[in-house]
Amino acid sequence: MALKRLTLVAIWLCGAAVVAGRDGAPVVESAVVDAIIHPVTAEYMRAAIARADAEGAALVVFTLRTPGGLLDATRDINNAIIHAKTPVAVWVGPAGNRAASAGFLITMAADIAAMAPGTHIGAAHPVSGTGEKMNDVESKKAASDTAAYARTLAAARNRNVALVEQAVTESRSFTDREATGATPPLVDFVANDVPDLVRQLNGRTIKRFNGEAVTLKLANARVRDYEMTWAQRVLSAVAHPQIAYLLLTLGTLGLTIELWNPGSVVPGVVGGLCLLLAFFALQVLPVSYTGVALIFFGVMLLILEVKVVSHGLLAIGGITSLFFGSIMLIDSPLPELQIGLRLIIPITLALSGIILFLVGLGVQAQRRPAVTGESGMLHAAGQALSSIDPGGVGRVSAHGEIWTATSDEPISVGDPVVVTGVNGLVLTVKRSPEVRSV
Repeated sequence: MALKRLTLVAIWLCGAAVVAGRDGAPVVESAVVDAIIHPVTAEYMRAAIARADAEGAALVVFTLRTPGGLLDATRDINNAIIHAKTPVAVWVGPAGNRAASAGFLITMAADIAAMAPGTHIGAAHPVSGTGEKMNDVESKKAASDTAAYARTLAAARNRNVALVEQAVTESRSFTDREATGATPPLVDFVANDVPDLVRQLNGRTIKRFNGEAVTLKLANARVRDYEMTWAQRVLSAVAHPQIAYLLLTLGTLGLTIELWNPGSVVPGVVGGLCLLLAFFALQVLPVSYTGVALIFFGVMLLILEVKVVSHGLLAIGGITSLFFGSIMLIDSPLPELQIGLRLIIPITLALSGIILFLVGLGVQAQRRPAVTGESGMLHAAGQALSSIDPGGVGRVSAHGEIWTATSDEPISVGDPVVVTGVNGLVLTVKRSPEVRSV
């Protein structure tokens, strides 16, 4: 019995040792940010840092590739990085990518900044969040404020303050060699991938934002991926300029169909949902409200074209308004935030054609004679079922029904008749002109 107990204890101790060895390995939280910097991106990055802090990870690594984004969201991300318990590394990669504008500021805020070969960072000059052009005074104020913020980050991280300021005020960009070759450098080193980054950081002592020195122990570290939730992926995709533009046009089309054909339900529901998602995207993108107004004005002109005799001038104005509104919708110097003409031209022509077609069908339906009720009986053809004396009453068949009828002229049984009036349930008829045979 004693031997059996000793065996069980030995097995338990071995199992505990294995578990301790597995759990004792340092964990590196890895998250990929491949999107515009907006509130959804900020929520994702804050959540990754929070999980690393809660579970005692040794390091958080953000793989960053972005054309930029909103400054407010950038500040939220940087605040989370600065106050994180876990050291945070930003790696710009893989090769061929960049971290521009807001991405540059996030890189500067990280405890460790690294780049892959063939990447670049910089071009952090601020632009208006609404897409409207700032005057000289506003532009100088925004640039000065952002430059001061960038200098604060660089100074706390012992990075090149002068180059950081030039990235903001002069929109300078830097390759991986320029960033690491500067004195002091902009980034700490070049790494081929995340595993290479972890290997180079093992045993390195870094300085946190509060001045605390931390030695990273990453031997045999286990890299654990942290991915966006389903809702975050959807909202992040919606915030893409081209997706937002498509949602805006589809939503406008859906509501137009619903207004012209009330009770359709599906076009109205789909259109309203698309517009709500489009408005969410436009909140986090540098949108020009002039462009939005031009798009809606163009739709109105296309609708009026069918009702107002303009000989095509309203249609031309509507298409032109849609086209220039689409071009002006996103106002940003970044190519990734632009809506290309390859998308704008087909969408503008298709939307114009569909609206004109649908409105035309609606007008044609309104001009058609009624086929039901009292109006539908007028001018209907029928046949006399009994003779009708002038001023007298008889019976006729019309619309597949038998009616009481009166006439101002004599009508014989079997004569074709035409309804000329309706008085309650009594029809007024006259003989139909005889059809001559050829």
